[in-house]
Amino acid sequence: MNEQQMIKQKLAGLRLEHRNLDDVISRLAEDAPFDQLQLQRLKKRKLLLKDEISCLENQLVPDIIA
Repeated sequence: MNEQQMIKQKLAGLRLEHRNLDDVISRLAEDAPFDQLQLQRLKKRKLLLKDEISCLENQLVPDIIA
């Protein structure tokens, strides 16, 4: 397995986790008494995942000098 395939596989896993966190955050926010701290931690984790996804996507795109 080459490096690009490994990056694509990791990207797929991170995107899945990001979507799952989105669902969890939505369900948690719907419930009237919810744990604000837990919600913030989930949102922070989701943001970190988004940054990691962006970083990996940038590794897949070749550097082209315009």
